[in-house]
Amino acid sequence: MGKLRQLVLALMLFSGLLVRLYKINSPLADWHSWRQADTAAVARNFLKYGYDLLRPRYDDLSNIASGKENPQGYRFVEFPIYNAAHALLFQGINNLKQDLISFEAAGRLASIFSSLGSATFLYLIVKNLLGEWLGLLSMSFFLFLPFNIYYSRTILPGPTMVMFSLGSVYLLMKTKNLPSLILAAAAVLVKPYAVFILIPSWLVIFGDGFKKAKNKNSYALYCMSYVLIAVLPFLFWRQWMQKFPEGIPANQWLLNKGKFRFHPVWWRWLFAERLGKLILGLWGLILFGLGLITRPKKGQKKKEVMFYGWLLGIFSYLAIFARGNVQHDYYQILAIPVISVFLAKGAWFLLTAPRKYFNNVFSFSLLVFSLLMMFGFSWYQVRGYYQINRPQIMTAGETADRLLPKDAKIIAPYNGDTAFLYQTSRRGWPVVMTSIPKMVALGAEYYVAVNFDNVTNELIEKCPVLNKTDDWVIINLKDCKLEK
Repeated sequence: MGKLRQLVLALMLFSGLLVRLYKINSPLADWHSWRQADTAAVARNFLKYGYDLLRPRYDDLSNIASGKENPQGYRFVEFPIYNAAHALLFQGINNLKQDLISFEAAGRLASIFSSLGSATFLYLIVKNLLGEWLGLLSMSFFLFLPFNIYYSRTILPGPTMVMFSLGSVYLLMKTKNLPSLILAAAAVLVKPYAVFILIPSWLVIFGDGFKKAKNKNSYALYCMSYVLIAVLPFLFWRQWMQKFPEGIPANQWLLNKGKFRFHPVWWRWLFAERLGKLILGLWGLILFGLGLITRPKKGQKKKEVMFYGWLLGIFSYLAIFARGNVQHDYYQILAIPVISVFLAKGAWFLLTAPRKYFNNVFSFSLLVFSLLMMFGFSWYQVRGYYQINRPQIMTAGETADRLLPKDAKIIAPYNGDTAFLYQTSRRGWPVVMTSIPKMVALGAEYYVAVNFDNVTNELIEKCPVLNKTDDWVIINLKDCKLEK
């Protein structure tokens, strides 16, 4: 059984890898490309300017994110562990063979490896608490939900945070205290939202340990010390960030801007549109619901407490960061592990439904039909995420990268979206913030546009045009004849 289990696990992980390689070399202009571009730009600037993890920088020099001028392009969001891994992976692979993969593919691979690690840790956690088969089923749902396939191969820090969180929980269960503590601290540094998985896990694991401890005072001190050390690096990071206010994006709106929390729009978007349609393809709600209400086997009741704790943690996360979760679907990456567990419980119930109460043929048929519908409808929702809607930004960006000096600062207006600016491999502004002469005074040297609006047409008339097609234009701003 041991060798067979290892073979099954290897096949599942390999299959999970294969599905995540879909369009891995596509340009960074797919769904949520603006957030991915900002994350990738930090990694790319590590290669350009050195690995200064305490002063991460991206390409956007505007005041859009923080409301303050940001001439150095500081980017203080997550601690850049994932970004550094992205850059190092790209360097390592291309040191073996030059130009083997693109920079964007390296970032996606970093997320993919994190996701495969998460799947492995989830399997180990569920196996230890609920058994082998539920571990395998949980891992399967995590690996093959279309929503998770897409987001676990994007250039975002979320998959890394999930891996660190699950790894920390598993190692803590196995009393590997120091490795668990390191991973917990890393998870919170990457994204503090990790606490919504970590805190319920700590309560269960430490609570169980407290009951068994001979010296309860010493054990309580250990637990408090563990939690304090796990969050201290994040607190130091937050304190350090305050020295660079221009690099801290406005974030209070994530909580409840517009007063969405518990209003009909909140329930609709998070539980109908996201959980119901996007993640579970409607039919997955059957399995998820059965997983919620299925009684645990004899002797497993206490072991299932952790997963219900995760569920409560995720609900708290959705409620506390109400506007952020409604506005951005990638915020729900954190919910995928617990969703996978309850899907597995529901699927296992239909597979093992007692004949006394259920018709086995219909139970199995319902399971198969629900799975087919769930994966089919969810894929139908997610498939558009891979599409490139404005290929012009890539061709214009490649042309600008070829023609302009490497250190040039440019204006690449794209409604504030940094995806276009990223394609040029230059630093600058993704929007015209004020008059062009004032932006030239800030350091802007060139203007690259794919929209021929009034500003662009005026610049075409009054400034030297370096390159122009029906789709884009590149303009030299240094010799413009514009009124100040």
